[in-house]
Amino acid sequence: MEQKLIDQLNEWHEVDEHQRIIDSLSQIPDEERDYESISLLARAYNNLGLYKEALYQFDKISEAGKQDSLWHYRVGFALYHLKRYEEAAQAFNRSDQLEPGVKSTEYFLRTSTHKAKKQKKEELRLAKKQAYFERGGSAAKKSPFSDMFLTDFWDDSGYARTSYQSEPPTDELIASIEKELCYKLPSSYIHLMRHQNGGVPKNTYFPTQEPTSWAEDHIAISGIMGIGREKSYSLCGDLGSPFMIEEWGYPDIGVVICDCPSAGHDVVMLDYRACGKAGEPEVVHVDQEEDYEITFLADNFEEFIKGLVSEEQYDTSEEDKEEALDKVAHGKFSPLLEELCSQVTEVEQVEQKIRSICTRIVEEKGHFSFHADELSYVMYDVQFWLYTKSYPDTSRDQYVAAYQNIIAFGGEFGQGGYGPSFITDWLDHRIEEGRIVQNHGIIRFTNAFAEEVINKLNEG
Repeated sequence: MEQKLIDQLNEWHEVDEHQRIIDSLSQIPDEERDYESISLLARAYNNLGLYKEALYQFDKISEAGKQDSLWHYRVGFALYHLKRYEEAAQAFNRSDQLEPGVKSTEYFLRTSTHKAKKQKKEELRLAKKQAYFERGGSAAKKSPFSDMFLTDFWDDSGYARTSYQSEPPTDELIASIEKELCYKLPSSYIHLMRHQNGGVPKNTYFPTQEPTSWAEDHIAISGIMGIGREKSYSLCGDLGSPFMIEEWGYPDIGVVICDCPSAGHDVVMLDYRACGKAGEPEVVHVDQEEDYEITFLADNFEEFIKGLVSEEQYDTSEEDKEEALDKVAHGKFSPLLEELCSQVTEVEQVEQKIRSICTRIVEEKGHFSFHADELSYVMYDVQFWLYTKSYPDTSRDQYVAAYQNIIAFGGEFGQGGYGPSFITDWLDHRIEEGRIVQNHGIIRFTNAFAEEVINKLNEG
């Protein structure tokens, strides 16, 4: 393949023109495509989310790619997003063997290995449950919730009444909602909604045996959706189950019944995969931040409701805050962050200024994490300014890949993880504002906004 074409393809890659790469390389007859052209074609398919087509192309050069760490990484990337986690782990493991120490490879190897184990466990559990139903089994008939239980279940707040609570559902409304959702709602759920149709329970935490993006040992809900359409947080409301599945990409395995404090990044669902659309569904947690990973919660809705516990059982906020404050005050910077800070002349004692901003974040949140709030955006800005100051020829993809090595997985002064969508949303926002500009695939702050970031750093 000619160098001129390679340069053009790489330039298109830097500005996310992946379809142009595919169109260009598709004009080359199959028999004339070499290893590099097929590899770049497959990479473009990966970047467009066409992972099956990417694997088809990678398979054509599998023999030549055996000793290429990048080939194994890209194959693993496609397999990972197809949720073929065991195969993905094998590919990332081989990539790591061929080129050790690559942070992104280590991250995907660690994550895909964990997901493979969880996926296997989930498959066995579902198969066992499905076999039970196929043999004629059914969910045990239990007494509905006692009056005493219901009397103390709901939190009576203005927010709950405004956002969740509707009039008790009629038989006609229930039938209409079930028809729209294409699922029969559990009798225990209907019983609860006849008592109060949607709302916020007093107990909002549920224990888990697997870690999620929310916590190591539990999830939290914001409220329970009622039967209806009029309230935003009702089953068929404007933020209800169809919206979350169709617009947010949640898996079509049942019905979203609870929203969570993450503002859409995780939900609780009724899962009908094992029982069928008219059966007794399980209750699961679905985590958008972890590629819609499913975590089993309860065999049925009643078990889920009775398993909710007070947040006080998991309240280690004071201890967590003290640990986080100590981390941001004294934790050793990552090698990359140390390198970036060493190049700064515009801000005196830049390390202390960074620690000062992060201390304010911990004081405000109680923990060390960046999301979509004002101070988090300041730290996104600071990290981007530091990185592009030292590496001025940085593309969007390069920065997104490097981001985790600055603070997110920064060791002592680190967060132990991050939500990639928060970074890409921030980038998109700054580009839309005109504060980040792109030129031939290279991204940077405008001079005026870079000055604003420097001033914020100087303020600490």
